[in-house]
Amino acid sequence: MFEGIDLSKINLGEMMNQVQDMAAKAKEDGASKVFSSKVGGGMIELSINGNSEVIDLQIDDSLLEDKDSLQILLISAMNDVIKQSDDNKKAQALNMMGGMNPFAK
Repeated sequence: MFEGIDLSKINLGEMMNQVQDMAAKAKEDGASKVFSSKVGGGMIELSINGNSEVIDLQIDDSLLEDKDSLQILLISAMNDVIKQSDDNKKAQALNMMGGMNPFAK
């Protein structure tokens, strides 16, 4: 499986340090990114950062009288921003892995 590859040239410790550094940088970068969702014609606005932490929530006063609609719209907004954040995390992971090829010469 590894024919022609000199495994002695692969420094796993160094590779793990690179992964840890990239993960720390991704977390820092994530805190500065903002993902937002507006649902119900803007009656609910929800924003999270790239670390999936809620940073803002706006609810139209008219929804305070309609619990069912409020719940449906909140769930929709939460699912939307979580998907945005997850997609961003996946893209970052793919970018990180693209830069790490221990078998490259």
